[in-house]
Amino acid sequence: MLGGAAAAGLAVTVAGCGVPAPGRAGKPAQVGALAAAPRDPLLLQILAHPDDDLYFMNPDTQHALDSGVPLVSVYVTGGEANGDNRVTSDTGPHVYDKAAYSSARHQGLRQAYATLLGLDKYAPWEKSVAELRGGHRAEVNRLQHRGRSVELVFLNTAMHTPLGGRMGLPSLWEDHSLRLPVVIAEGSPLTEATSYTYDELVDVLAGLLADHSPTLVQTLDPDPDIQHSSPANRAHDSEQPGYSDHADHTAAASFAWAALIRHAEQGHAFLATAYRAYYNRHWPKNLPAGVLAEKAAHLVPYGGAEDWQCGNPGGCGDYNVGGKRPLTNWKGWVRSTHYRHPGARLLVPADGAHAYGVLGLRAVRWKRGADDSWGAPEDLGGSPLAPVLGGATLPDGRQLLFALRFSSLQGRAGANTREIILLEQAAPEGEFGAWKGLGNPERGDDRGRRIGPPLAVTAPGGRVHLFVRNADRGVSTRVREADGTWSRWRDLGGGDVQEGLSAVVDGRGRVHVFAAGADTVHHWTQDAPDKPLAPVASRLPLAVDPVAPVALGEGEGSGVQLLYRTSADPAKARKDPGSPASPHLTSVHLDGSAARSVTLDGYGPVAAAGGQVLGTDEQGRLQLADAGRLLKRTSGPVPVGVPTLYFRDGRPLALGLGVDAAPWSWRP
Repeated sequence: MLGGAAAAGLAVTVAGCGVPAPGRAGKPAQVGALAAAPRDPLLLQILAHPDDDLYFMNPDTQHALDSGVPLVSVYVTGGEANGDNRVTSDTGPHVYDKAAYSSARHQGLRQAYATLLGLDKYAPWEKSVAELRGGHRAEVNRLQHRGRSVELVFLNTAMHTPLGGRMGLPSLWEDHSLRLPVVIAEGSPLTEATSYTYDELVDVLAGLLADHSPTLVQTLDPDPDIQHSSPANRAHDSEQPGYSDHADHTAAASFAWAALIRHAEQGHAFLATAYRAYYNRHWPKNLPAGVLAEKAAHLVPYGGAEDWQCGNPGGCGDYNVGGKRPLTNWKGWVRSTHYRHPGARLLVPADGAHAYGVLGLRAVRWKRGADDSWGAPEDLGGSPLAPVLGGATLPDGRQLLFALRFSSLQGRAGANTREIILLEQAAPEGEFGAWKGLGNPERGDDRGRRIGPPLAVTAPGGRVHLFVRNADRGVSTRVREADGTWSRWRDLGGGDVQEGLSAVVDGRGRVHVFAAGADTVHHWTQDAPDKPLAPVASRLPLAVDPVAPVALGEGEGSGVQLLYRTSADPAKARKDPGSPASPHLTSVHLDGSAARSVTLDGYGPVAAAGGQVLGTDEQGRLQLADAGRLLKRTSGPVPVGVPTLYFRDGRPLALGLGVDAAPWSWRP
């Protein structure tokens, strides 16, 4: 367990849990032997509905499962909707049977995961009933094949409240007096169940986390983008009023993070990832045709069909999701996989001796050995933190760490706030002081939840520029002067950028910031190193993922090369956001002209350093483009998030965190 997990400061209430305030003095405590020892990896997902994992978390889930990592998926609602399981185009009589529809969706999941394990889609599963905290019970399905295993846990809370037809899970998050009933799926071994209160659902999820002790937890997005649309468009897009997601997704993610915070308070070391969901519809799609085809293929057995002979009394899948319908659906949810908090999972300063990351929702530091091995993590506190840190090294060698903190996460009309916090090293290679708050560029709790993880860069002269994506989908900044004083937050504009900022300092000492937009890459820079940043009119091809900027020699191609993936047909993508991504890497100068080409076919963001580029192939394996060679990593734990490319003494070193919640090193 993490040492000193409850060491610091005052506590604020987060879903009934005490959460340390951002202040932690003294020497960081070292992780105890239990958590520092290697653990077998386990992936646990918390979803709102059956199919959320297939739509929004694949291909990541598939890659972990393919590598032999056991999977536990927890489905909070029954997914029963109004009970009408049909293809939209079906003009036959309506049949409203919620118990049958929930059962059919369960069977669809069994069919999908049996296929993912390499079995026949009708493979028999072990079905049982689990006793959970507080006297609650849930149906559990298990399947194993050749050392790989899947466990499906169906909490099956009703999608609507007993009276008034309000959405069940969002109402439970807000209403302290509500009891939300459980839907008993047709044919389930579960024959009776107790309704849930707010506290009981958090406790049950925390209990599942404690029982399984996952090394990686995947959730949906607790803080979706603000999205203004008419009531008709919202209904057509299946989005909640004002935000770019289904209300069940947001509530399920909020309950999941409340449980994660409680789990982290007990000192458990794990990684967490939140995935965007209906957000995918609003942006260019980031999966190339080959990856998309495989992802969509796993929804075919989930959707099933009425004439399938699966033997399940409630039905053989979610019929409107079968066949090619996920690909032909104009909303395009299946065509992307986006993280709520994108960025490199390991922050590596220039000396390469240490790496920083988030473990158990706390900032930690690892020391790298001469053989590229890693020591036990040192606890730097700050909990509860989003999964990605920002960092900057001062001219004297001291390290600054920046984090997005869940300063309060409460339902029942309680505070739900986020803040940017800072941890500063007292001396090079020395101890860190206490976490300090840098506030939030937004006013009001609701807008404040929409900000992204921090990005920081040190400019010549010692200025540190801090950037975050804001609630208006623009970029906000604060600047730390060389004497340690901070400016106020300033809005740089933008208004149409995706999450995932990147920055670089060019050969003239100017800071550049980049963000992928709906039809181009947005760019901000300075006229001179001591001037404020301002937007630059862009003629850059659109990007489907965050951009990797590389500083070049002064005067060479405007001083910066940009590496990223674009659409297979950028012109078409501006009119048709369903156009798939290109597997090829785009390499351009700031004026949009072609830069040195790099062959690194695959998908997802890339990292670049020392003339080399790191990314993943279409099977999710790490690969490095080095002077015309293509080197692939063929062993080791599955990476979580974006890896880091470190280059020193003429040698590349790829670094990251794995599904086993431990750092890894790969020296090609």
